[in-house]
Amino acid sequence: MTTVRTRIAPSPTGDPHVGTAYVALFNLCFARQHGGQFILRIEDTDRQRSTSESERMILDSLRWLGLEWDEGPDVGGPHGPYRQSERGDLYAQYAQQLLEAGHAFKCYRSSDELDELREARKAEGLHAALKPADLALPQAEVERREAEGWPYVVRMKVPSEGVCVVEDMLRGSIDVDWTQVDAQILLKSDGMPTYHLANVIDDHLMRITHVLRGEEWINSAPKHQLLYEYFGWQMPVLCHLPLLRNPDKTKLSKRKNPTSINYYRRMGFLPQALTNYLGRMGWSMPDEREKFSLGEMMAHFDIQRVSLGGPVFDLEKLTWLNGVYIREDLDDQGLLLALREWAFNEDYVSQILPQVRPRIETLSDVAPLAGHFFSGMPPIDERSFESITLERGELLKLLQFLIWRLERVSFWDKDSLLPEVKRLSNYFELKMKVFLAPVFIAITGSTTSTSVMDAMVILGSDMTRARLRHAILVLGGISKKQAKGFEKEFRALE
Repeated sequence: MTTVRTRIAPSPTGDPHVGTAYVALFNLCFARQHGGQFILRIEDTDRQRSTSESERMILDSLRWLGLEWDEGPDVGGPHGPYRQSERGDLYAQYAQQLLEAGHAFKCYRSSDELDELREARKAEGLHAALKPADLALPQAEVERREAEGWPYVVRMKVPSEGVCVVEDMLRGSIDVDWTQVDAQILLKSDGMPTYHLANVIDDHLMRITHVLRGEEWINSAPKHQLLYEYFGWQMPVLCHLPLLRNPDKTKLSKRKNPTSINYYRRMGFLPQALTNYLGRMGWSMPDEREKFSLGEMMAHFDIQRVSLGGPVFDLEKLTWLNGVYIREDLDDQGLLLALREWAFNEDYVSQILPQVRPRIETLSDVAPLAGHFFSGMPPIDERSFESITLERGELLKLLQFLIWRLERVSFWDKDSLLPEVKRLSNYFELKMKVFLAPVFIAITGSTTSTSVMDAMVILGSDMTRARLRHAILVLGGISKKQAKGFEKEFRALE
């Protein structure tokens, strides 16, 4: 009998996402239900955006939630390496195999040519998907570009017509029209694989039997199925889980909701409460109870109990459940331990002490001065910004532009944040002190406190951006018309 093996394969390109934890939880429970194994693999083929810091945060956050893996980059295993960046030779070898078998081809098309081809198809009312025939160049031109050392990518060959039938554990047979599927890039010009090639090769070599992933991958399933056929391998059983939604039913995104596990950890949510809540996302216990442990979920897990309706990630409901855990599961000693682990620990407090020491005369000065380091959203309203002389629209733009710039900071330290703030203060033609005044209020809830730049570093990227978003909301929010104008202006700034 084949041992069930599932996996989670996050990309270390940002903060650890609650969606990653949700998919990891369901993969772990499915594996344990069948007495199988759960594997963690790092998909770090995006050289520009992948960071070791992001990988560390992902592993740390999943462990904090109680999700443990049997094999992975930190624990090893018989099917390593478990980082795709360390498996490069494998991908090149299999890409060459596809080329030799005629299932893939080298594409020397430039990005400008690709744009022209897509625009031409769009003008004709055709699908944007580019097929091998669309991408073909005269043989003489191919030879010329090859001789001149033009960069190329390796693309897979896909059918131009017909229907691909994909079998799904929850959804049954899914029909995808081949006309919508492009000749996917498998190997990029820098020799690194795309998700599609690496995903299939790794899942096969790591003996993954069941792939539970988000429904956004349904349209990619035909490409993966075709690659398994090309290689002559058995495809894992697929299960596409429903996407997490905002209360307004839109896809959960950091533009509308805090999505990073770091945020919920920093806000003081208990890991068992967050894991419990994620377990309620489209799934329920046989007795329908709201509160259950990870162990209980594993013991009663049945993938067929997953509902395909988009589960709503409701912050109010999570907060309620967290309160239930605090009241029912923590005695005074347990609460004290939780508080210490959360923020009243040596590592965190030692970052704050240098900020408050020069500003205090009595120990009782510490609480009002450093309170923002131990709270959630600051108690601010419109009146909090009365001292700011900027016009309301300009103030909202300043805060929103700062959020967007901070979303791109890959390493969160003062040396990385300062250039972003300086760049925007120059753009708005404001002195740094004037530019930072509303930021100071948004982050600390006050006009007199510790250094706002240092506070942003200590609070972290998630809490910083959440507080800036909160400030925008208390100032009345940004209308759709404003948002459109802001986005256009921000793109021009880049």
